[in-house]
Amino acid sequence: MRIFRRTIAVVIVVVVLAVVAFLFYSSMVMRGDRAAALEAWNDPAVQITSTDHSIVISPTGGATGAGLVFIPGAKVDPYAYLYKLSGIVAQSGATVVITKPTLNLAFFDTRPVSYFEADAPDVTRWFVGGHSLGGVRACQLAESGDVVGLVLFGSYCANDLSGSGLEVLSISGSDDGLSTPDKIEAARHLLPSQANVVEIEGLNHAGFGDYGAQPGDGVATLTDEQERAAITDQLRSLFDHPR
Repeated sequence: MRIFRRTIAVVIVVVVLAVVAFLFYSSMVMRGDRAAALEAWNDPAVQITSTDHSIVISPTGGATGAGLVFIPGAKVDPYAYLYKLSGIVAQSGATVVITKPTLNLAFFDTRPVSYFEADAPDVTRWFVGGHSLGGVRACQLAESGDVVGLVLFGSYCANDLSGSGLEVLSISGSDDGLSTPDKIEAARHLLPSQANVVEIEGLNHAGFGDYGAQPGDGVATLTDEQERAAITDQLRSLFDHPR
């Protein structure tokens, strides 16, 4: 009996230590660049509202009725995407809702797309999207959510959406060392045949946000402003010209 109790105690200690280690790991996020975030906050063309579960970027001018629920990459600060995503809001009047994933990992977030759509009730045409592993999760949500399209930043699907009829924009970077162009091309068959798959020359994996260098990534040759302009141009092709 004494040996059994000791064994149980050891198991409990191991489990507790594993949980603590995982919680510590998930809390160590790649922080967003403060200067880039402030530029978005100070842009008079957009209004930014932070809730306990999301960040809403809405236009201060006329809204188009288009909206994007965007899921950050694994352990990336949601605020790291403010500057890059505020460009489409300022220029086209779309609304963007950036999620704050459970434990900073999209795959632990079981909330449906509708949970975040409720943060912008005036939007009538929703897309779901994400960066890196956030994009993989967005593919899953696109399959069951009430959305018209999918946006992928340096990402690709693990589930088959080829027969979904969704409007899809997949943006890759020529210098992405993680979600390389070859990996994205290998998963191309999982997207609808009419999907718009675009490679931006000089863009790397971390360039889809503003959170500094990422281990294993390539080196970008674009400036932060050029990255934002290129991403915004591609998003406009989707939001401004619906099928």
